[in-house]
Formats: sequence, C-alpha cells, structure tokens
Amino acid sequence: MTTIATTASDSGSAAGDTLARNALAVLQPGFDGTTAPDWVRRRIGEGLASVALFGRNVVSEEQVTSLTAGLRAERDDLLVAIDEESGDVTRLDVRTGSSFPGNHALGAVDDPGLTRAVSRELGRRLAACGVNFDWAPSADVNANPDNPVIGVRSFGASPDKVARHTAAWVEGLQSTGVAACTKHFPGHGDTNVDSHHAVPRIDVDADTLYERELPPFRAAIAAGTRAIMSAHILVPALDPDRPGTLSRRVLTDLLRGELGYQGLIVTDGMEMRAISGTYGLEHGVVLAIAAGADAICVGGGLCDENTVLGLRDALVAAVRSGELPEERLADAAARVRDLAAWTAAARGDAGKTAADPEIGLVAARRALRVTRSGTARPLTGPVHVAQFNPAPNIAVGDQTPWGVATELERLLPGTDSASFSGEGAGAAALAAAGGRRIVAVVRDEHRHDWMRSALDTLLAARPDTVVVEMGLPQAAPRGALHIATYGAARVCGVAAAEAVLAG
Repeated sequence: MTTIATTASDSGSAAGDTLARNALAVLQPGFDGTTAPDWVRRRIGEGLASVALFGRNVVSEEQVTSLTAGLRAERDDLLVAIDEESGDVTRLDVRTGSSFPGNHALGAVDDPGLTRAVSRELGRRLAACGVNFDWAPSADVNANPDNPVIGVRSFGASPDKVARHTAAWVEGLQSTGVAACTKHFPGHGDTNVDSHHAVPRIDVDADTLYERELPPFRAAIAAGTRAIMSAHILVPALDPDRPGTLSRRVLTDLLRGELGYQGLIVTDGMEMRAISGTYGLEHGVVLAIAAGADAICVGGGLCDENTVLGLRDALVAAVRSGELPEERLADAAARVRDLAAWTAAARGDAGKTAADPEIGLVAARRALRVTRSGTARPLTGPVHVAQFNPAPNIAVGDQTPWGVATELERLLPGTDSASFSGEGAGAAALAAAGGRRIVAVVRDEHRHDWMRSALDTLLAARPDTVVVEMGLPQAAPRGALHIATYGAARVCGVAAAEAVLAG
C-alpha cells in the first residue's frame, strides 16, 4: 500500500483537502468504547460522515443516546449505523436478547402489516437513541436450509414472501426517519459457506437468479430503501471473476443500471475473509469503490484510528495513481452526504411514531408452531432445561443469551438448566436432569448430527421430553410437545416458555 504522508501535508492544496475529505466520507468505521473517542471526533471534523456501532459499544439505551449525542456535537448530520436486524442478530439488545422476533418468525406469520409494525417500533427505538442508519433488513431468500450464516435471518424460502416482507420492513423502519439498508445483494441465501470465512459461490443460471434472488431487492427499491448492502459472494452468472462487492457488473451494471437503483450502496464488512483474505483490506476497499460501492463498512474487528487512516490514504493514493477515478470517489462521497442530509431532515419523524412496546412479544406468540404427540401431558412442577448449543456464527456472535431457561425458571420456581454440546450431550443431559421432566432446547437440529443424536438419546429414555426448536424448523417435530419459534430472540423464548406451560 502506498502511504500518503498525511492530510496535513496537503493543507495548502484545496484539491488535496477535498480528496482526503471524500476518502474519509465513504468510510463507516467502528470504534472501541461506550463513549465517543477523541480520534473519532477529530476525524469527523476532517470529513468522516459516518460511524458504526457494534455490540461492544452498547450497554443501555441511555448510554447509546449519550454516545450519539457526543458524536453529533461534532457533526449534526452524522450517520450513525448499526447492525440491528432484530431476532438473532441484535446489537441494541446484545446483552439480553432482542425484544423483537427476527425475519423468519415474521415470515412464518406472513402478515406484512405485523412486519411493518415491528420494524416501525424498532425504528422508533433506534431513532430515540440517536441511531439513524440500520444495516437491515436481510432480503436473502433462504434457498439452502444448510446455509451457515443466513437461516432465520431470512423471511423464508419463497421469493414472493421475502419480497413483500422486505418491502414492509423497509417501509416501517423508514417511517421513523431511520434509513434501511437492504442486504445482501445480489442474494446470500443459496450459499453453504459463510463469507466471514471465505468466498461463497452461487452456481445458478441467470434465469434462476432473476426469478429467485432479485425479487426482494426489486421490492425494496420500489419501497424506497435508502441503502443496499453488497454481498461478498461470487456469482459466475453475473461475474465469473470478482465477488459482488468488488464487481462493476453487479453493482453498477445490474443494481444501478438494470434495476434503476439510485440510493447508497454499502459494502458488507470489509474485514471479512472473503475480501481481506483474498484481496487485502486496503486494495479491496479501492476495488469496491471503483466497482460502484459508495460506503465502506469496516470496524466489526478492526476498529482503531490507524485502520481508518490507512484506508483513507489507500483511496487517496488510488486516485493519484489513476487506479480510482476521482469523480467516482466524489460521487460516492456525495451519496453518503445525501443520505446524511435525508436522515437529518427526517429526524423528527420518530417523535410522531406512537410507542408499541408489546408488538415484539405479540409477533413472537403469533409465530409459534406447536405440535403435540400422544405422550403430551401438563407440567406439574420444576423441570430441567437442557440447552444444546451449536457454535455461534459470527453475524450472531456469542454475547447474546438465548433459550427458554430464564423464563421457565421464573414461571416454574425450582427449575434448573445446563448447556451441552458435542458427542455425549444427550447422556450428559439425562444425568443432569435426574428425575425431572426435561425441556430440550435446540437450534437448527437438522444441521448438527451431534444434536440430533442427543435428542435421540433423550427421547428414547424420556419420551415425555418437550423439544423447543429455536432455529430453522427443518427437522420433523418430535417429543411430547414440539415448539418451533422460528428464531432465538428473547421474546421468542418468552413465548415458547408460555407454550411449554400451556402444554
């Protein structure tokens, strides 16, 4: 990477200052801490137009409100972004679990009005905290149930269903003045590789892509989504050489040209190994802007000032070398500032939205699917909750609690719980339960052989076991009572615990 000395060395050049400001404007970096760091404040003054919040930045809504107020003291129209999908992927409720069910639960209910109401309440909460840009919703069609990273983040496997709920989600969120960022274009649903680790490849023909993956994005564009996030996936039918984030054919020719989208194009996290491990972070950022991206998501992992300065300098150097046209960088920066202006103008819309704090639990209850067998019988006392924990994917993270144990311990005093994983998990759960009735909690049973074996062991010995599936309910229902929640949000656990007691 060629390093520019610093913008200070360009202080005598209006062109150099403009170039550096534009380079900063396209970055959406994260940072450490629960207050605004001095270096972030300083870079905002030099042109940084966006920052990103992650779970590490969130303690409470009051703290986030104070944090964003401190940042906006430097720039009133600052974009403050967050990866808040609700459901399994939550940052605002990272320590408790989400107050809203995720996309798959909303898709299971299939009431766009409910979806719109849920996203409206989420938007109201975000706006009240000073967050005005949400990297959501996921518009991916869950064509591959073994997908390791999408799963319950999708509204479902039907393009039509995903399209109508994506549109409703965008409309609800943006009615509060919070910009939606529909993701992951051109569609991450039919992958069996997590792009956090490597480059996924979707080998479908163009007809399949247009009929299955693209309808939700068309619907989002028609609904007025203010941003669209690119996916780090290789789709040979569109571009055999470069993943979507780095592909002019995908971002400029297809999204801008063919689909007519005029809003902001944001990259997925650039530290993800699909990009940084293949092209390098700095070079990947230059290629993304050249391909048609307008804003660079970075900071989920690398969240220091040197990363921001290195990316700024890489963009400046690319313009000066001729690798990146200066007008392309200027256009990208202008689109970022346009979105910032929209959010500033729409800021009052959140105050017009009536609070509906129970809508998340209402939606979670409606999403439940309960299947009873002949061995079902009411619970008469404390139970043992055996939670079978798969390895978390990076998008969800490992900070957020999930399950039904907390709520059942409240509803059934004397209830205890333990977590199990791997070979022998079923036998260990049986031993821990003693003579108590067992509530087994699983997540994507169909994807984990050890989890399936654990349930086999439990049900063979204790056919009255209750099974709660909090992932994709692809496996056949089994157990005396089987409850599918379509996601692991906190409210899904509350709704499932209520159903366990109802029998």
